Amino acid sequence: MPPTQAESVIKNIIREIRQECAARGEIVSETLVAFMVKAVVLDPSNGFNVDRTLIKSDVQKLVKLCVARLLDSQNPSLDTIKMQVYFDMNYTSREEFLEEHHRVLESRLGSVRREITDNRACAREELESLYRKIVSYVLLRSGLGSPTNIKIVREATAALQSVFPQAELGTFLTLSKKDKERQLKELTMIVTGIRLFNRDCGKGGEGIDDLPAILHEAIPATTQHIDSQLQIAQDQAYCYTAILEKITKNPLMSLEFQPYMLKEALYNVRQYEIFLQIILVS
Repeated sequence: MPPTQAESVIKNIIREIRQECAARGEIVSETLVAFMVKAVVLDPSNGFNVDRTLIKSDVQKLVKLCVARLLDSQNPSLDTIKMQVYFDMNYTSREEFLEEHHRVLESRLGSVRREITDNRACAREELESLYRKIVSYVLLRSGLGSPTNIKIVREATAALQSVFPQAELGTFLTLSKKDKERQLKELTMIVTGIRLFNRDCGKGGEGIDDLPAILHEAIPATTQHIDSQLQIAQDQAYCYTAILEKITKNPLMSLEFQPYMLKEALYNVRQYEIFLQIILVS
């Protein structure tokens, strides 16, 4: 089956499952349904062959199984799927986060950067306007203070003038666009360094939060909370495992407990434990 046709079939299955759930009073997201479809298809016990095109009876079976699992709020497996969906949609690694941050930053700075690099200022008023734009760009790129706060602007302007006087704008305008962009980045790092140094000396740093102090308080509190949750998950996993081992030795206990539900609960806390560990080390 061609990829486009296969995608169309999957979309129709997802839509049918959502409609069936809605008819029974349960609104489910497209993402959750997609995860559930994948989980059901890949579960060997359901008998689906991933290398074979789904026939009508397969689709009916798939829809029925997915709807049943999505409506079974008593089964821990549904909570496990929801947890996986939430984590997949919200968690990003440090590298991915930084890449996305830089991408968004560059996108937001695009118009300001073009106003500077494409500028053909000649008159005094135009050169002064260009210099103010460079100051705004430096502040926006550093993220340390608002370019609408007069105190912050004055401080950033003074720092910029110490390394890049307005008299040098003429030379700046003769550079290629690529060299202008590179110099803007360098100026941002230099001005930011000056402002951070002044803040550390108690002589400036207007609008710059004490990030080290904030992190010093926030990180231990967050880590302690995650450690606490991790310990609870490990204790629960130990209890479920112990009960399952007892049931194996004494099958009569299965009359009192439901081994299948205990296994699903064990999978749930183990998944939770894994996600917590990922967050701790990231």
